[in-house]
Amino acid sequence: MKKSPYKVHPDFKLNGTHFNAKELYSVAYSYIKEGNEFEEQVGNFLLDWFNEDYETIKLRTSGSTGTPKVYYIEKEKMIASALASDKFFKLKNKTKALMCMPANYIAGRMMLVRALTLGWDLRIIQPTTHPLDSIFEEFDFCAMTPLQLSYSLERLHFVKKIIVGGGTVSHSLVQLIQGLPTKIYEVYGMTETISHVAARRLNPKSGLSSENGESLKPFKAMPKINFGTDDRGCLTISSDRILDETLVTNDLVELINPQEFYWKGRIDNVVNTGGVKVFPETIERKLENLITDAFFASSLPDEKLGERLILVVQEKHSEEYLSDLRSAVQACETLDKFEVPKDIYLIEKFAYTPTGKINRKLTLTELTAKLA
Repeated sequence: MKKSPYKVHPDFKLNGTHFNAKELYSVAYSYIKEGNEFEEQVGNFLLDWFNEDYETIKLRTSGSTGTPKVYYIEKEKMIASALASDKFFKLKNKTKALMCMPANYIAGRMMLVRALTLGWDLRIIQPTTHPLDSIFEEFDFCAMTPLQLSYSLERLHFVKKIIVGGGTVSHSLVQLIQGLPTKIYEVYGMTETISHVAARRLNPKSGLSSENGESLKPFKAMPKINFGTDDRGCLTISSDRILDETLVTNDLVELINPQEFYWKGRIDNVVNTGGVKVFPETIERKLENLITDAFFASSLPDEKLGERLILVVQEKHSEEYLSDLRSAVQACETLDKFEVPKDIYLIEKFAYTPTGKINRKLTLTELTAKLA
């Protein structure tokens, strides 16, 4: 094996055992040859990481906001991102970390890079919706999706610090984690930004001053990250550390200053109904306590309004359920006049991305085909 320029921190451990770069090469081949699908993903990443012929890592987006895309990210920028996480979250060497995310997407891969770079004691386990069910020892740090967090509430005492990403954290979930000793942060980021570039504490010591979570502080930038907005009101991200040029997103935000913002929703999800712009994500937050099934707000073309606001719910068709839901939504006092859906549709099974997010676009396409 050629000597790799990407060194392994001397304190690094994988599943409790110290490994250097040469030894990790052997581990990687073993994972690929004999391991399960998750271990094979880890093995493939390790081989790519230590291959000095390639200065980049191939990453694929999940496709939750459009067609999946492929990016080639410089390894040095991934290391820079790991160092920024260290400063922001104070994750020193010998941090005992749990990896329960797939290793073929940015979140899982950055857990590996952080461990290798910062000298963590990393334990990797098969990604599931209940990641802490088999855990009976204490960890310093873990990254989860909102779904994984929701299924781990009774066992969060095993982890001191958790970052949550890959989807919006509901207000109801925010309420459930108040008062817990575990420090839980919601992170903002994407493949293009090499994981998170901002974070905010979801369960501050002082607690929340309102029941719907609106008292949460804004997202705060990682070190050497600057935010702005374009003429649409969408977030722009600048950083010499991880970006070659300013990244323009499709995320509508309320910018507080160059280091802080509140996230409002995706501009490609905004519904323009009768000349009034409505944010589906805002409607979803207001309805989440009424609807226990998976759902989302969207629109269909309308001759008079341009776009007609609709609600799509993952549920078998039932006229009784539909009638009760219509009544509950109509009676929801937090919805503004233009936020009340004109129609509600039931679909037995939504389309999902490989990372478990609702694929709104594909689900809506399937609904449109059924209505045609």
